[in-house]
Amino acid sequence: MANGRIMGFLTGFGAATADAVYGAIAAFGLTSISLLLINYQDLLRLIGGIFLIFLGLRTFFAKPSNRSIQTRETNYFNAYISTFFLTLTNPLTILSFMGIFAGLGIAANNESETSDAILLVTGVFNGSILWWVLLISAAAILRGRLTRKGLLWVNRISGIIICGFGIVALGSLIIRP
Repeated sequence: MANGRIMGFLTGFGAATADAVYGAIAAFGLTSISLLLINYQDLLRLIGGIFLIFLGLRTFFAKPSNRSIQTRETNYFNAYISTFFLTLTNPLTILSFMGIFAGLGIAANNESETSDAILLVTGVFNGSILWWVLLISAAAILRGRLTRKGLLWVNRISGIIICGFGIVALGSLIIRP
């Protein structure tokens, strides 16, 4: 909300790209990459959990700015790349994709199945982009209606939720099913 629609879209584009990467790995049966990610899932959870807690605390303590969006410095590349790597540090994403695709019977063994896998990965990417467009639109609608105090509460609630995800990621290193 603070950095505008373009920044929101690029953030979502980074997440959608990472989702598509994981979807392609699962759909095309790139087992060596899948196994590498699974083998390093503890490290990925640790890095992702620490980063989420850092991001959550930063969000929680952030004070809404009085400056207009036009005066803010924007780094579009950082918006994309940081979200891309944050999404990639979640190994549960690839496990989810692999489980869903296996349940649907998708494995790239022949030309027909390859085209099905391509279609499915495209659908994952487009669905993720659509989700972000909906979030950006909701933020744009709320933008003018939220007071400075309201934005402070949005930061606090968002910070708590983001920290919660980080704690769950770190907790998954300790508590094993």
